[in-house]
Amino acid sequence: MAPDAAAGTSTAEEIRGTAHGTAPVPLSVLDLVTVGAGRTATDALRTSVDIARLAERRGFHRYWVAEHHSMPGVASSSPAVILAHLAAHTDRIRLGSGGVMLPNHAPLVIAEQFGTLEAMAPGRVDLGLGRAPGTDGATAAALRRTDRLNEGADDFPQQLAELIRFLDDDFPDGHPYRRIHAVPGPVQATSHGGVQSAHRPPVWLLGSSGFSARLAGTLGLPFAFAHHFSAQNTIPALDLYRESFRPSAVLDAPYALIGVSALATDDEKEARRQVLAAALNMVRLRTGRPGLVPTPEEAEAYDFSPMEQDFVQSWNSNVIHGTVDEVRAGLDDLHKRTGADELMLTANAHGGDVRLRSYELIADAYGLSAPA
Repeated sequence: MAPDAAAGTSTAEEIRGTAHGTAPVPLSVLDLVTVGAGRTATDALRTSVDIARLAERRGFHRYWVAEHHSMPGVASSSPAVILAHLAAHTDRIRLGSGGVMLPNHAPLVIAEQFGTLEAMAPGRVDLGLGRAPGTDGATAAALRRTDRLNEGADDFPQQLAELIRFLDDDFPDGHPYRRIHAVPGPVQATSHGGVQSAHRPPVWLLGSSGFSARLAGTLGLPFAFAHHFSAQNTIPALDLYRESFRPSAVLDAPYALIGVSALATDDEKEARRQVLAAALNMVRLRTGRPGLVPTPEEAEAYDFSPMEQDFVQSWNSNVIHGTVDEVRAGLDDLHKRTGADELMLTANAHGGDVRLRSYELIADAYGLSAPA
């Protein structure tokens, strides 16, 4: 179903992936802008630019940045700012949020930010939205200037509807926001002498449970599921999304992307070392001790308690890692089990060079290359 481009909506082609070498579906990148021990946020952001350039050069479909707060090892608190930086260093790859946490922000602010990004990189911007805070409760309260955190999550469908109205500039007559416009945006096309881009950022819903899966299906929107930290819910959520799907002006069939932790190295032992360091980082986060991503040496020397060992084993069972042949086999199997339309890979490791090498190896394994 093709939408009306003049209305400023996105096309299905902007959402769906195209060429993907021998991979079963398009491959994309999710960047947490991780900061390793001994490194700075500046180092992490430079690595993000390097990975984005590599992803564009090698034919990955899109590059998303996640919103997190109050985590020393994650420098992605401001996705819109990072995406603007990445837009200045790339030319073709789709860029987006995976995601912006809608309850943390006023819908008008998000519409303005992503309208600005769309003006910077026309036809390349995705707006992925989540309903979780992307942090702990106290930080969420500080972000929202309120301690009524459940209210934000419960109001998510209403916030989403308001945001889409701002993006399309189509509040009905009599609405209190009818004369308020997100700029850059469609209102510029209706102003005297105005010429406006036919594009507006496609809206995606993100989730790690069934709520956003059902809502995305009901609204006919593309859906991204956080398999990388909620693997047990992946297939039920995708089933719910597909069962709930109703064709819309955006999509005539469901389109589901899943986030996947995947790390390929030249040596299997090195993959295990890097994954152990990332798991220790998660142990500390889950026990209220967030910090920088530890080195593999620190992780090898760490005395894991029995409970922590169980967590590490469970966590790493959902991280596809090893040699590139092992990672390719794991990705192929995951696609067969889930039927996902796109795999978005996140490589969690202490060093940026390890993450870069992982994406290069995976691109080589699948023969990925950017369109001429």
